[in-house]
Amino acid sequence: MKKVTQFFCSLFIISPLFFSLNTQAKAQTIAPNIIHFTVTAQSVDQALIKLAQQADQTIIFSYDLTRSFNSNAIDGYYSVSLALRKLLKNTGLHAEINDKGQWSIKQKYNIAAQRKSKLKSNIKKKVKAIEKIAIVGSHINGRTAKELPVPVDIISADTLRNSGQINLGQILQALVPSFNFSRSAISDGSDVLQPATLRGLGPDQTLILVNGKRRHQASLIHINSSVGRGTAGTDMNAIPVTAIKRIEVLRDGAAAQYGSDAIAGVINIVLNDSSEQATLVTSAGAYQQGDGQDYQLSYTQGLELDDDGFINATLSLVDHQSTNRSGLHGACQFAQCTQLDNGHWQTDDPRELSANRATFRIGDPSYQQLSFAANSAVELNQGQLYGFLTYSHRENQSAAFFRHSANSNENPLLADGQAAIAQGYLPKIDSDIEDMSYNFGYKVSFDNDTAIDISYTYGKNQIDYTTSDSLNASYANYLLNTSDLTMDELRGQLPKSAFAYGLSLSLETVNLLFSQDYENYSLVLGSEFRQEIYQIIPGKPYSFKDYDTESNQALFEHDAAGGIQGFPGVAPELAVNESRDVVSIFAESVTKINDFIELSAAVRYDDYDIFGNSSNTKVAVHWQVSDQVILRGAYSTGFRAPSMQQMYFNNISTQFIVDESGSLLSEEVETFRNDSSLTTRLGVPTLKEEESDNLSVGLIYSPTQNIDINIDFYQIDINDRIVISSKLGMGISPLLDQAFAEESVTKGQFFLNGADTATQGTDIVATWQTQAFSGDINFTLAANFTNTKVTKLFTPDHSTLHTIAVTEIFSQQDISIIEEWQPRNKISLHTLYKNQHWTVNILLNHYGKYTITDGGKQTYGAELLTDISVSHQVSKSLAITVGSHNLFNVMPDKNSIGNSRGGTIEDQQGNIIVDSTGVFKYSRRSAPFGFNGAYFYASLQYDF
Repeated sequence: MKKVTQFFCSLFIISPLFFSLNTQAKAQTIAPNIIHFTVTAQSVDQALIKLAQQADQTIIFSYDLTRSFNSNAIDGYYSVSLALRKLLKNTGLHAEINDKGQWSIKQKYNIAAQRKSKLKSNIKKKVKAIEKIAIVGSHINGRTAKELPVPVDIISADTLRNSGQINLGQILQALVPSFNFSRSAISDGSDVLQPATLRGLGPDQTLILVNGKRRHQASLIHINSSVGRGTAGTDMNAIPVTAIKRIEVLRDGAAAQYGSDAIAGVINIVLNDSSEQATLVTSAGAYQQGDGQDYQLSYTQGLELDDDGFINATLSLVDHQSTNRSGLHGACQFAQCTQLDNGHWQTDDPRELSANRATFRIGDPSYQQLSFAANSAVELNQGQLYGFLTYSHRENQSAAFFRHSANSNENPLLADGQAAIAQGYLPKIDSDIEDMSYNFGYKVSFDNDTAIDISYTYGKNQIDYTTSDSLNASYANYLLNTSDLTMDELRGQLPKSAFAYGLSLSLETVNLLFSQDYENYSLVLGSEFRQEIYQIIPGKPYSFKDYDTESNQALFEHDAAGGIQGFPGVAPELAVNESRDVVSIFAESVTKINDFIELSAAVRYDDYDIFGNSSNTKVAVHWQVSDQVILRGAYSTGFRAPSMQQMYFNNISTQFIVDESGSLLSEEVETFRNDSSLTTRLGVPTLKEEESDNLSVGLIYSPTQNIDINIDFYQIDINDRIVISSKLGMGISPLLDQAFAEESVTKGQFFLNGADTATQGTDIVATWQTQAFSGDINFTLAANFTNTKVTKLFTPDHSTLHTIAVTEIFSQQDISIIEEWQPRNKISLHTLYKNQHWTVNILLNHYGKYTITDGGKQTYGAELLTDISVSHQVSKSLAITVGSHNLFNVMPDKNSIGNSRGGTIEDQQGNIIVDSTGVFKYSRRSAPFGFNGAYFYASLQYDF
């Protein structure tokens, strides 16, 4: 491919640089002067280059002028004239042809435009320039992703739509190899707010932005044994996918630029900004096994505000039904069983012989979600007002462990010899999640290339938990021993549900940016104020109260479990209402050393009113070695402040663990806040920030214009990582026993700085664009290889814990979660074919091995999943898509550890009633791609 570029200089030094280009690229034509164009929405200068290459014609334009505007996307058969008009529509630019047949790009002038001052023109130029590049990765405007010294992935709206997924977490799981969205089951809140990770680190070590503004975390903290145990992340599914213009994934440490949490990287969600969009999308799907039905309906509308403003809003409704991949309940559910020499259980109890064996629900929870997002900006005579709003309300239901009739502690026997709930019960956890945020700001640019941006952002996530289809066993026992009710009356008076507790986390941010551009130097100065408020709202008494116990003494001969089973509530004395303030100042600069080398530097100071301050720096270099080779590298220090949840979360929960013999046991565990009387007694200090060192070196190789190969190596060392301790009990240490006894505790866990880790890895992204079969084909090969090791475990000096072996404080399972529960490698090949009427999307995802410790230890093999979709553009407005995720119904390895309720039961004649290895056919702890199997769907998109 040959490209001819001509440079035109004016007589004056300050005149803009013009250039034209010609290309001998072959263009597919269907008639004289009619050409097939495919140009994505991007900065106008880059779009014109693409159009000129496809048209094989010269186009003369000003780089300085056109780089300031965004083009429209075009895809179809047009004349050059019509293609240019569509490309430049609403940009303020137009195309003219001269006597030589050469096209040139000019700026439109009209009466309204002439009334606008030069200042407003400059303001508009700056505003548009921001949209040209990936905001994430640098506060300096005006650079493309390839010009950044760190790797940034840009995922367009078309790519999101072609994925066929309806929630953001699963889309990123499929498209970004370094991103993991692990599934778990019967892990309380983690079932519905899945932990999202980048480069194998924790959910709280990736910063999430919306339109470049810090997003609030979810109020949930993962305290059960799942990926991300002891961490709090962000609700990735609160924003409707159809409201997103693009997603930018920065795969590099960026705490010196963006503050806490940006150790693994940054994910920036950019909302739609089209003023003309009007799109209706509907879809339906289900898994091959017939469950997990999905229904989605969304509508997006864009409107113009004045001459230069817009508002774009999206409303989305989603209904997702639950899935169930549980095995049969093979253990005896009633007490009249005897064990035979061969290990089988035998019974003649007719209740056992006819009992329901599908007692568990292990899979995806059900949910119904309404979400809304709006993005807006309007030009003023001086400056621009902008803002966005997001809102999500999601009702979820997941299941806990089944409580059978022979479990007298949690389903007590009544006077008639039957359990309180005769056939047993499966508690449900109903979570009501409300997530909202809004932002408004003002930015203005001046003639001297100075700009100011001031903004306010507020966000809040609240979760209300209700436990249903359950029982407070102690209340049943209390009524049994204190009332004259008949057994039927007693059963009728037992409440089956209760509000357990609520969690709330809000974040307010005021941000001020000042920028100045010089000829070869750009500078940004900024300051930020944040306030976080964290609350735990206590539940109703029935959810937490132990009715048959007073002053830790049982009132009756039999003592049943207190609190509603499955998900006990929080008592008023454990309520939380805490806040903290953060003040930050930062600076960032980019210096162009020469035509080939650019240096970046950033420094940031954050002051937290709880634990103190942190200072961090970053330096990076971008070196254009040749037209084909770019080298880039960065070194930064980073930090992650302890989350409000890690500082203040406390509750009492029922957790199921596997002991050394492989038996599954339930136990009541209390989680203590960092400043509780117990942790103070043990000498656990106030949590401090995690500190990191991040080194990355990368290469971009572009042997031809349509091939790019990116390779990046990284090393991330994290010191003083905040972890949650094992579930400590009596008998480990006399000093610990004494502290537990004085606090009336039998088993507890708490947060502390207790681990150093080292992460090494490689990211590879290669793209190839070509034409074949009367259309365009894009290939993307992407891979991530990462390995995290716990290099050191420690407990606080001069504390009670320091006298205990560190392996008692942090179990092998705790270490395994950090090191092994996520695949160490993931490789994907994405093929997209597109012509005028058809789009074919094929995605192959290879998930590497991963290992889980759960009583025993099991390594789960690598698997290859295939996603495919075919879309037909029926008309200019209507497109229909059919597809499948995991087309060949690939499942993870069957589970051999941490199982429950397995066994063989036979009747008196030796007939087998049930023979089961357990209810957990697949690991409930971590499933990188889930265990639901093949999913099929169809969708319809109509553009008005």
